[in-house]
Amino acid sequence: MEKTGFHLTEKQIEILRTLQAESKLMKVFTVEENQSALAKKLGITRQALNVHLRKLKEAGFIRTGRGFIDLTDKALEALGVRTAEAFVAVKIEPRARNQAYSRIKMLPVERVYRVTGDIDLLVVINQALLDDFLKQVSKIEGVKDTTTYVVIERLA
Repeated sequence: MEKTGFHLTEKQIEILRTLQAESKLMKVFTVEENQSALAKKLGITRQALNVHLRKLKEAGFIRTGRGFIDLTDKALEALGVRTAEAFVAVKIEPRARNQAYSRIKMLPVERVYRVTGDIDLLVVINQALLDDFLKQVSKIEGVKDTTTYVVIERLA
């Protein structure tokens, strides 16, 4: 367990396993821009932005730390942003597979799996990006068909 240059003790491994077991898989939208730049974009002072950020944090819409601001699920819900995963099964003509694979990997996807069976790829993508992904993938030479499945609930 020394891959990172830091030796983990048995207790630390136990703690990490417990944290993982207790954790909730989340999509995180993080802002790493400094507050001065954000305030300028918003046309307000840095002090005014600070007041708003403090209120948003207290209300549970953001998490903040040194150099970052995370939007919480509560914020995304308030903005109407869909964050569920979608799975897109993709069929590709055999002659165009390698080029299609390369182009699809360049799109804003979370994961791409090459699979056996009656499809060629299984793509995992954030639902918020799904419409744009489907438009782009339909333009890729050799893509014959796509079937989309949107996650309603994660059971395990």
